[in-house]
Amino acid sequence: MAKKQDFDKDIHLSSFDDLFQTDESREDMKREKLMDIPISRIQDFPEHPYKVKDDENMVELVESVKTRGLIQPVLVRTLDNGMYEMVSGHRRKRAFEIAGIEKIPARVQNLTKDEAILSMVDSNLQRDEILPSEKAFAFKMRLEAMKRQAGRPSKNNYSPVANNLPKTSSAELAEAVGESKDQIYRYIRLTNLVPAMLDLVDDKKIAMRPAVEISYLTPEEQLNLADAIDAEQCTPSHDQTLRMKRFSQEGKLTKEAIEAIMSEEKPNQREKSPFRDSRISKAIPKAIPKEQQCEFVIKAIEHYTLFLQRSRNRDRGAR
Repeated sequence: MAKKQDFDKDIHLSSFDDLFQTDESREDMKREKLMDIPISRIQDFPEHPYKVKDDENMVELVESVKTRGLIQPVLVRTLDNGMYEMVSGHRRKRAFEIAGIEKIPARVQNLTKDEAILSMVDSNLQRDEILPSEKAFAFKMRLEAMKRQAGRPSKNNYSPVANNLPKTSSAELAEAVGESKDQIYRYIRLTNLVPAMLDLVDDKKIAMRPAVEISYLTPEEQLNLADAIDAEQCTPSHDQTLRMKRFSQEGKLTKEAIEAIMSEEKPNQREKSPFRDSRISKAIPKAIPKEQQCEFVIKAIEHYTLFLQRSRNRDRGAR
């Protein structure tokens, strides 16, 4: 005879709403609805990875919604508290706010948080311009959502050469976003950068490879590096970031060490002399900028020619 506690475990207790809902009403809840929703009832998606800027593009979007309305409705999901959560359309929502329009056309879907993440990332990846930082956090969110949906471990075991992400998840993500698995890993590593360093990557001042190596430095070391970059007015090479990473792992990456590395002259920063004869370059004072060296030499020749002419004139007068 089964014990009472085992018997109780087998009983599925439905909620009051479940008991009185019909199959048709359940299906109706799942269907997408098109509604005009007050912007005040739409919450931003938590940790939304895509930046919403009040730039020139936003000005154009505001003018567009004022004159033509919204061509493509935003996508929101329903929340238990009667509010809605933005899935795709944060920029359009911001444009409506600036334009002073209180309601926005929206596609309403009943999505789980992970379903919303997948939809949000996929819809935004269709944009023409996406910053490296946006891809970094979007890929990370999407991969973690995919793992949760598939019941895979969410722990990140990455390797800089060939990552150790679960093959199914990483392969699916690579296929979905059109990037290699290694490149996806590199983007996800960028989420370990402090904002100051991540801004340099977005501004294309630091390339992907050096940025990945910098991501292994501690936040304090990264901030020290940001100060050194500002002081030297140059960014580190891949080789320099590899050395910094090694020093960091050895506990030797002090502020002074960073400054010493950054003060090195890198091959790609050496300006080629306009003169073939190295003796000319060596004769020019170091304080003369490279772009002014030709003018300096011409002036020097003119002065020397004038000196020779005056010397000859003096010699003739002495005779």
